[in-house]
Amino acid sequence: MLFKEKLYTLYNGDSINATRFRFLLLAFDVLTISYFVISSTLPLTAWLLYVDILIGAFMLIDFMARLWIATDRLQFVFSFGTLMDVIVIVTLIVPLIAQNFAFLRVVRTMRLLRSYHVLKDLRRQSHFFKQHEEVIQSVVNLFVFIFIITALVYVLQVNTNPDIRTYIDALYFTITTLTTTGFGDITLHGNTGHLLSIIIMVVGVGLFLRLVQTIFRPAKVRYTCNTCGLNRHDPDAVHCKHCGEILKIETSGA
Repeated sequence: MLFKEKLYTLYNGDSINATRFRFLLLAFDVLTISYFVISSTLPLTAWLLYVDILIGAFMLIDFMARLWIATDRLQFVFSFGTLMDVIVIVTLIVPLIAQNFAFLRVVRTMRLLRSYHVLKDLRRQSHFFKQHEEVIQSVVNLFVFIFIITALVYVLQVNTNPDIRTYIDALYFTITTLTTTGFGDITLHGNTGHLLSIIIMVVGVGLFLRLVQTIFRPAKVRYTCNTCGLNRHDPDAVHCKHCGEILKIETSGA
């Protein structure tokens, strides 16, 4: 049980070693996601299968460790993040069986910056992250959203649509649709493709524009005014814009 306690501390503790361990897991997520995107454009070879299985085995060990130390295992098993990890692991360890759904492993992007402990570590270790947290999370959310939509386009069209041969083709269609450019050189086929196009245009465009707006709008800091409750202010604000109350926003003095 001593090993279990040490493992729990690594995943949830506040020590330097625990922080470093979680940053290593975050780096692993970034590297594997980059590999997934690049490998999707390459022909399937034996060494790619070996790399997939190796990554899948590492993720399975990580999954079993988190399951072992979970305080509520039932809740952990049926959580959305856990189900996404299971999909990724299956598509990696049994790629010949799940080959048609292999790019669903890009859902691993959902884990980026989703851990409360990783967010806490970043706030404590990086002044830049603490100052620009909302923008950084919006950028991550934007990339996650684009990758998930692109993965759906790729999986549902790659074997039936001659215009969608690689992940890049699916990404190109997704970006032109979300930005409302609509060149029209790539279209989705069949009832499934048409329904997916409608979903991207109706729901996706609104979310895409909202995320982009969040990234490029003027920077604000979170501080709740005691009088009116306004919780977003300019970094150098002295008075609340709504009620004129004097604010005491912490600054670095720059």
